[in-house]
Amino acid sequence: MFDPTSFAADQPLLVADNLAKSYGRLKACRGVSFKLYPGEVLAIVGESGSGKSTLLQMLSTQLQPSAGRVSYRMRDGVLRDLTELGEAERRFLFRTDWGFVHQDPAMGLRMAVSAGANVGERLMAVGWNNYGKIRDTASTWLQRVEISLDRIDDAPRTYSGGMRQRLQIARNLVTAPRLVFMDEPTGGLDVSVQARLLDLLRGLVTELGLAVVIVTHDLAVARLLSHRVMVMQGGRVIETGLTDQVLDDPREPYTQLLVSSILPA
Repeated sequence: MFDPTSFAADQPLLVADNLAKSYGRLKACRGVSFKLYPGEVLAIVGESGSGKSTLLQMLSTQLQPSAGRVSYRMRDGVLRDLTELGEAERRFLFRTDWGFVHQDPAMGLRMAVSAGANVGERLMAVGWNNYGKIRDTASTWLQRVEISLDRIDDAPRTYSGGMRQRLQIARNLVTAPRLVFMDEPTGGLDVSVQARLLDLLRGLVTELGLAVVIVTHDLAVARLLSHRVMVMQGGRVIETGLTDQVLDDPREPYTQLLVSSILPA
């Protein structure tokens, strides 16, 4: 059973403060505030168009907010306003502290180079320069995500969808990030492939103590992976709480409808 007090001694790793994004009259996201703690998994759920993907893009600095700010606690303990970071600083964070698992693995992989190179490049980006150690570490991680070593020199374009997604996970986690963003990581996969991937993800997230923000429309994914859920509708957070509490006893009518339509009794 998850203990919500287990994070109480920690300082927040990521802080969203009244985040908003508008496109003319369209308010894609409005007034979102929360704190994410080290080792905590937060699921952002809602229908298409609810604002969850816009929020994820702002949190990961891929989209500049119209209002509000996102702050991140650097390794030196300083909480920095990410909306003020330059491009070089953003890239540094993605190399050293962050990972991003896309729904489409082709967005997170180099499809024409080998699987080993895809993982090894991330190590070189953080300063590794010993080819033998890079190759050995890449091999270890391929095995950790259940890709056989006889495929290490094959390009991901020859992989199945599930294998590509597992390779993308290895590429993102090999550098031991503190925070990982996930955008519908099981979307488009067959049910049996999803189950295998979720089982793998849950084990790695727990083992590595990762902080994760995951966007999903699948409440079963949220239940399996997350400690806490935020439900979005029309760009707003309408309900938030511990995952089991929200999914088993939703307060808001929209959440009740979402739960009853996706997770029938």
